[in-house]
Amino acid sequence: MKETEQYSNMRKAQKKQAEDFVELLGQAHSEIRKEMEKKNISTVLSLLADCQEGAISLGELIEKTEGEEAPTISLLERYCEELYRIHENLAQGDPVGVQSADKVYKSLRQWELKLKSSIKHEIRTHLEVVFLPYKASMWDSLESVWRAADQDPDCDAYVIPIPYYDRKPDGSFGEMHNEFSQYPSDIPLTWYEDYDFEKRRPDMIFIHNPYDECNYVTSVHPFFYSKNLKKYTDKLVYIPYFILGETDPENPEALEGIEKFCQVPGVIYADQVIVQSEEMRQAYIKVMTRFMAGQKGYERSYWEKKILGLGSPKVDKVLSTKKEELEIPEEWMKVIRKPDGSWKKIILYNTTVTALLEHSEQYLVKMRDVLRIFYENREEVALLWRPHPLMVPTLKSMRPGLLETYREIVTEYWKTGWGIYDDTADMDRAMVMSDGYYGDWSSVVWLYRETGKPVMVQDVTIV
Repeated sequence: MKETEQYSNMRKAQKKQAEDFVELLGQAHSEIRKEMEKKNISTVLSLLADCQEGAISLGELIEKTEGEEAPTISLLERYCEELYRIHENLAQGDPVGVQSADKVYKSLRQWELKLKSSIKHEIRTHLEVVFLPYKASMWDSLESVWRAADQDPDCDAYVIPIPYYDRKPDGSFGEMHNEFSQYPSDIPLTWYEDYDFEKRRPDMIFIHNPYDECNYVTSVHPFFYSKNLKKYTDKLVYIPYFILGETDPENPEALEGIEKFCQVPGVIYADQVIVQSEEMRQAYIKVMTRFMAGQKGYERSYWEKKILGLGSPKVDKVLSTKKEELEIPEEWMKVIRKPDGSWKKIILYNTTVTALLEHSEQYLVKMRDVLRIFYENREEVALLWRPHPLMVPTLKSMRPGLLETYREIVTEYWKTGWGIYDDTADMDRAMVMSDGYYGDWSSVVWLYRETGKPVMVQDVTIV
């Protein structure tokens, strides 16, 4: 859990609050001059008292974040002394007129400018940034951004794994999950119920799940829908958890192929969307401009500002992970090592929910055949089978008739122990340690190609 220092730099919103208050002091100073000119002494005394009370409240706010030694605190104390001096002089009958009103205003105006300068230049602000992953296996889509934020001394970065539900066949919520325990041990985590979004109002929130209520297999807790999160931050940022094949933004058919990834709540409600490349940015801009055509405020210029092609953190993660630094379970090493101690070739076998839903029974037939072939070659090749993490929830929700057969295949493979069954959250380990890819078309293919290792896509219709 993240600990809070005794004093931390002022939040951006708090500094804005302090600056706005000094503006109010300036307005009060102008009113004091006007009322002095009118010789409304009781009103002037009341305004001076209000300024002093406000200055004390401002000092308490600054002291909480900056400490009592902050230069602005000293200025506020001296400002209060000046207010008291003016108050006492007027209360004791000092002459009141235009000349004395100008003199008082000039003095208060000088203090106002000093306070503005001190708050602006001497009070540092820090950002509070929240990252909301829901599947631990998708954390790599946010990790490099979090590491940069965590290393910034002017930023407090919180990682809050959020709960999600399996959907039942009728679309209602089923079992709730939270993968809090599956994240890397060096990531400080905050339990989602321990962070008060309404009270803390983080400066930025990062999400990688864009679907809100539109996912038929799972749903994050409705509080964490993008349209709701916007209420609690000035900047909601969406980074896709997947990598797509590069799309020609001038090709209408190619644009149609990515519509389902673009026309989602996360893209619509986020203040910033970060995609894998400039080419993909242009494709998103075209798709969303057309999708939102006719709605005021959603013209092309809006999407050009909102969508950035800065690259995917997933690529950062897989390319920065070194094979020799991996922690490989001994159970896996028993499959990988040959009798002479050398390693077999390791093939990552990736199976996806999309292909399973498309081919149904035929897909399970193909799966059995693939496992048979790798079993026959197990002396030279180690199979690392990594099914999509939502395979079972998808079958439960959309193909319940296939669930028992699928589980039989998995159980048989796992119990015999001739290959590796990887259902962990760490996709990057599988990509780095393997020598080649075999399996379905998916976002993993495009990410795997970044490694420079061979890729072969299976044809489910061939057995």
